[in-house]
Amino acid sequence: MTRILVVYESKYGNTKLLAEKIAEGAREVERTEVLISEVKRVGFDTIHGYDAVLIGSPNNIGGPTRGIRKFIDKLGKLKLGDKGFAVFDSYMGRDIEKAVKKMERRMSEKVAEAKLLTPGLSMQVEGTKGPISEGELPKAREFGNRIAAQLKA
Repeated sequence: MTRILVVYESKYGNTKLLAEKIAEGAREVERTEVLISEVKRVGFDTIHGYDAVLIGSPNNIGGPTRGIRKFIDKLGKLKLGDKGFAVFDSYMGRDIEKAVKKMERRMSEKVAEAKLLTPGLSMQVEGTKGPISEGELPKAREFGNRIAAQLKA
């Protein structure tokens, strides 16, 4: 059984929706279990039981939210070994991949032993409160499916 933890922070629900679609895609891979959790509800004592941690944040002033930054810092203290990870964000305007790149960099600095499974996913929203741009949600589902298939292989 492959186990994936999807952790997110979402102000208007857009990043939460991405997390749900990513989880749907991952669950399409046989024998994959996915838990979705808001960052403030994550039980750090359970993280060792997962094969991968996927982390999502809205782009907040050119980077991930404070809650996600703190989460990554705490992961660095858990000695996770070579656990897999991937990141995703929601953005508007021209801020594509800004939060994704900063989360990947922070993970490589704070949780150096963790293995980046795939480049991050950056999903556009139409305005501050959304909705997610047309055609973006299938990419989230495919992202989750690809990660679960990679973990299973």
